[in-house]
Amino acid sequence: MRLTGRCAVVTGASSGIGAAVAQRLSAEGCELLLVGRDPRRLDAVTARTGGRPLRADLGTPEGVEAVCAAATGRVALLVHAAGLGAAGPLAGLEAAAAAELMAVNLAAPVQLTRALLPTLRAEGGHVAFVASIAAVGVANEAVYSATKAGLRGFADALRVESGLGVTTVLPGAVDTPFFARRGRAYGRRFPRPVTAGRVADALVDAVLRDRAEVFVPRWLALGARVHGLAPGAFARLSRRFG
Repeated sequence: MRLTGRCAVVTGASSGIGAAVAQRLSAEGCELLLVGRDPRRLDAVTARTGGRPLRADLGTPEGVEAVCAAATGRVALLVHAAGLGAAGPLAGLEAAAAAELMAVNLAAPVQLTRALLPTLRAEGGHVAFVASIAAVGVANEAVYSATKAGLRGFADALRVESGLGVTTVLPGAVDTPFFARRGRAYGRRFPRPVTAGRVADALVDAVLRDRAEVFVPRWLALGARVHGLAPGAFARLSRRFG
């Protein structure tokens, strides 16, 4: 896919992976609509990339509608990078927090893609989803895992039926504010978190090459394959080794 001069919408653009994707797409010559919730951070990313900022909360219908209204026209690339996390046992997760996770991580990408599908088709466009290796199921992140697995399944179906290029990126731990915001810091010694820039580079390169799915780092694909072939064994290994 050629990106120079094309219109791209990036959600979650005020920080983390979304901000890094915006930076990379700006370098590729894209015209950007940058969607985020934090006005200060969003303005900073806008200043660096020359994009057009849109403050919107994708956990609300009004936020989704605002993006749909602002993104009409020549949108050729839609990047779903917005996401929330929550850590802890399912029994301790409040119903409102679970609903917000599902709204931002899954429902909003589905609704935005549905609304922008005609424009994306007319432009011969591409949709990119930032999922997570948690799509295979991570203990104490049950709802988050469910949203990312749903996102991966939605992308797979969209790839078959839409005629668009569709890319799913499944990163492991990423060095962003995500962990602080979810309420529990990342405490494992391995694997070490990768940078948001590394994930952004993998995403944009996959879009340019029309690759369906990429893992960051790439060796995480092995775990996904074990999960697909033997989910019971994968669960036993996860309980033993975390």
